[in-house]
Amino acid sequence: MLNADAGGGDRLALAVLAQYRMATTEQMHLIIAPGVRIEQTRRRLAKLRDEGLVDRITLPQAGRTRVWFATQYGVQVASEWPELRDWQPSKLVADRTAARLRVGHALVVTETGLAFLQDARRRGDVCRPLDWIPEVYHPLGSGEAVIPDALMYYRSGSAEADSWSMLRAFVEVDRATMGPERLAAKIHAYARLHEYVPVSVGRPRPAFGQEPPQEDWRRRYPVFPRLLFVLDGTGPDGIETRIQALRATTRNLGLAGFLREVPVLAAPLVDLLRNGPSAPVWRPVQDPDQRVGWMESPVPVATAHPPAQSPRPRPARPHSWGDHSRP
Repeated sequence: MLNADAGGGDRLALAVLAQYRMATTEQMHLIIAPGVRIEQTRRRLAKLRDEGLVDRITLPQAGRTRVWFATQYGVQVASEWPELRDWQPSKLVADRTAARLRVGHALVVTETGLAFLQDARRRGDVCRPLDWIPEVYHPLGSGEAVIPDALMYYRSGSAEADSWSMLRAFVEVDRATMGPERLAAKIHAYARLHEYVPVSVGRPRPAFGQEPPQEDWRRRYPVFPRLLFVLDGTGPDGIETRIQALRATTRNLGLAGFLREVPVLAAPLVDLLRNGPSAPVWRPVQDPDQRVGWMESPVPVATAHPPAQSPRPRPARPHSWGDHSRP
């Protein structure tokens, strides 16, 4: 009898390496097959390497850790699969020198994704390996773009009980390689993406009664993903400096509309790894004294001067940041 699942584990391993860019042997094991012995994962990776689909580099430190990545051939094979429809391969993903130079950041991004995957498994939520998608390109026009370190899809709750929400998040992993101001400037980039409407040359203005063009992100997401900053590469004082820089940026009046609609949270990676991402380790950048889980909605910051005219009340929604579908 034909085994329809033959090669399924190999396919998942190659898809993860192609999409994640790089991962250690241990990370791969915990991502794709945590329920079996790690020797099986080692044999699978060795087999894929013999077939020319993946390759590895060896780090000189940390016990000569092996780091795996997809070869150009592996990238070509994986790019044909429907499960990688949201994935765009890096031009240098299969280059050994490029892999060595970007390994530090890539492995921290993989470690962050693994933290969310493991937390979802513990909670009974759904966040599968390919629901963590690094470097998704979002154009801003004029050749500019927002490219988050990762886009995450996450289903919280029980589908059987019809009490679940589909969540999305842009994740920025900061290893303190840029100044706090440059990190904080990323909030402005996401605010631009939130407002960006593509303009076609020669397109006539909408006629009276016609719907105006919509923001480009609405083609992909029913709700704009929340923005999560994961901070690493520095001690507690450095973490605090970076969070205060993020907070200072939120005082810009031009960001008010974006920040009303999109939760922006920051947390140290060490806290995510120790307590899990769903724990109250996240600090809303507008009010860093709060501690919330990433799926929670932060308490709005009180305004010193209420508006002269109160806006028309809208029906309350329990999860204004989630929905029941993945596009």
